[in-house]
Amino acid sequence: MTPLEAHLREVISKDGPISVHRFMAEALMHPDHGYYRKNDPLGRDRDFITAPEISQIFGELIGLWLADRWEAMGRPSPVNLVELGPGRGTLMADAIRALSVVPSLRKAIDVHFVESNVTLRAAQAKHTKAIWHDHLSDVPPGPTLLIANEFFDALPIRQFVRSASGWSERLVAMGEKGFEFSLGPDDIESLLIPDSLHNAAAGSIVEVCPDGLDVAAMIGHRLFKYGGAALVIDYGYGKSAVGDSLQAIRRHQCVDVFHRPGESDLTAHVNFEELARAAETAGVRVLGPVTQGEFLRTLGIELRAAMLKRRATQKQGADIDAAVRRLTAPDMMGDLFKVMAIQVMDDAPPGFEDAEDG
Repeated sequence: MTPLEAHLREVISKDGPISVHRFMAEALMHPDHGYYRKNDPLGRDRDFITAPEISQIFGELIGLWLADRWEAMGRPSPVNLVELGPGRGTLMADAIRALSVVPSLRKAIDVHFVESNVTLRAAQAKHTKAIWHDHLSDVPPGPTLLIANEFFDALPIRQFVRSASGWSERLVAMGEKGFEFSLGPDDIESLLIPDSLHNAAAGSIVEVCPDGLDVAAMIGHRLFKYGGAALVIDYGYGKSAVGDSLQAIRRHQCVDVFHRPGESDLTAHVNFEELARAAETAGVRVLGPVTQGEFLRTLGIELRAAMLKRRATQKQGADIDAAVRRLTAPDMMGDLFKVMAIQVMDDAPPGFEDAEDG
């Protein structure tokens, strides 16, 4: 039994069943035993690997995208370059290297990382000189360029189940064999359900991420007030849909969501439609989402790969091809992952020329 499991058993024994949101928040962010508080989960020999760790091209293309948006903003100086959940800092390091083509931007940026994991902060410091914050609200005011790559999927969700009489919140209780799902009272919190899903069939599950909506609204208000652009990259769906996407990952394998809480990653698919709606309340413009494959191809991932292969060995060239395929192929990350832009400018940013507003 993990320390976090013992803690949650005590909580449920004392207070009764807890929400999925509470379970997920404790499992990931408990100050002493939470998965994201002290672990380094990234890497082939750990629990999962993210796009920046797959290929340097990913971060380089994002860096060039940010440079284009800075030009569209009117080249403000200084400008906050913010990343939410920056992992080991690989994406930012690659992006900043690409920014060397615009020396004036390189001099203008102040890098801010929103990161609560002490272990990852130490790894990030090896790559990039930055200022660290626990929350986006702590980042100082000013024109902002923001990146959120695989950030929203790790925020706690609430789950609601449709019954014949209404919506019930899905809870986590203790059963004979350990943790198990149960249901709260009927017909509560129905205002949280997206309008398009209110009349879903009985048995349907709807997921809501209140923390994610709060962050999206905060991004929108920051950009509207100070100017700037944000890029959100994550796996999820473009339109609100029913379904249970909560999953646990350990050592690159899916495991039971109750498996070794505090030592397994918990994630859920991102509802981009609801994120866009939350950001738009501030008056900003939201474009997309588009698929990650489409976005990276439009930005020139194949051209950049070809340039790298000119100086590569045969094995290195094969590795570059494999990385590009993993990032862009529809049956890999290309379609599952989506990209959404939030900005105050009226023009269409690179990769979104044919995209509809959110």
